Amino acid sequence: MASASGNVGAAMRDLMRAGSSAFLLLLMMVLGGLVLWVGVPVATLYVGSQVQTSTGSLGAALGAMVVALVAGIAIVLWLLGWLNHRHANAREARGLEAHGQVALEGIMAVSATVAVVGFAAWFFVLSGSSPFPFFSAR
Repeated sequence: MASASGNVGAAMRDLMRAGSSAFLLLLMMVLGGLVLWVGVPVATLYVGSQVQTSTGSLGAALGAMVVALVAGIAIVLWLLGWLNHRHANAREARGLEAHGQVALEGIMAVSATVAVVGFAAWFFVLSGSSPFPFFSAR
């Protein structure tokens, strides 16, 4: 157990040595990860609703949603890759190892977990849905 707490302490010291710019880049990557899992789908639904309202065509709305989803994902992923590259450069400028894609991979795993837990909390708690339809509160 001591080695696990030692690893956490070493990771925190390493993060602080990387500087405030590297930390800010990590925060921006966390925000970008949440935008990827929450913002892009919500924006895609908005685009589809606007197209369906203006044209009255469900097919056109679905087509616009596919294009918006692919474009949104491509833009956010490109931005996250650029931020990860800048983070690696900031670490190298401080004389630390760059670690490749480790920061981005960890942030994507954490942001996906936060998005899934947030969706589950919304769906089961806030929307009033029951996980078992035969136990509904009627």
